[in-house]
Amino acid sequence: MKSVPFGSGTAPAVVAGMMRIPDKTDAEVRELYDTARAAGIDFFDHADIYGGAMHVCEDRFASALRLSAAERDEIILQTKCGIVPPEQMFDFSYEHIVTQVEGSLKALRTDHIDVLLLHRPDALVEPEEVARAFDELSAAGKVRAFGVSNHTPRQIDLLRTAVTQPLIANQLQLSITHSPIIAQGIAANMSGEEQSIVRDGGGIVEYCRINGITIQAWSPFQAGFFDGVFLGNPKHPELNAVIDRLAAKYAVEPIAIATAWITRHPAHMQVVLGTTTPQRVADAAAGADVELSRSEWYELFRAAGHIVP
Repeated sequence: MKSVPFGSGTAPAVVAGMMRIPDKTDAEVRELYDTARAAGIDFFDHADIYGGAMHVCEDRFASALRLSAAERDEIILQTKCGIVPPEQMFDFSYEHIVTQVEGSLKALRTDHIDVLLLHRPDALVEPEEVARAFDELSAAGKVRAFGVSNHTPRQIDLLRTAVTQPLIANQLQLSITHSPIIAQGIAANMSGEEQSIVRDGGGIVEYCRINGITIQAWSPFQAGFFDGVFLGNPKHPELNAVIDRLAAKYAVEPIAIATAWITRHPAHMQVVLGTTTPQRVADAAAGADVELSRSEWYELFRAAGHIVP
């Protein structure tokens, strides 16, 4: 498994997402974990809201694995906060951040979180409150690094007016078919084309590259916004034909080519897997070590329906 720059160090190019484990048995969670580790993945992604109620998936992960102190130190635990589902709102207040981190620490049975992300932008954010929470959590050793999710360049800049810790990650939706953060730049200055419309506040991929922020691609196999995968989907015959041909060429499964398309980007992105099928984790992870050529990357991009002027 290749590594990518991450904060002051490195991290694996593929992350195991734990969003869908609440109904898994202890044995199933352990198999998923062991398969990820065998594939070179030592980075596990959580959020306080995963599982239908606060801290459900974090608790399921920790109670199923019961990691020793030594094993805990071998992995990176990332979690997120800021979404309040019962009230259909976002909350980046000092009180909410600190309370949710305490809940995550308890649920994960750990004394520290390696990476904390602010989950979705809070329109009522007060950067000074975020800074106060981050300072306190950092000083106490409860959180070692910070980042964001689904944030635009200007939203990050706003946080940075008060937050002093580096924001080292931004988790964004990205797949071959759902790639506005890349596609809109390629179609820049094309009047009347939907693809040319800038929706992320202006070049989030370039912004992250300039500022040393690692992009973490969530829903890497989704066709669009929560509307099914494109792999093997009859609605995407041209794309799947290209994927299948490249999978045969590189002797990997098609899911690995979908991973490779993201990890080929020079932004050195991470792919966040959502599957709980161990074999699919292993198959997808193999794509991180497939180095697509420039022409293959663009062929996949065109086959997904994007414009290359």
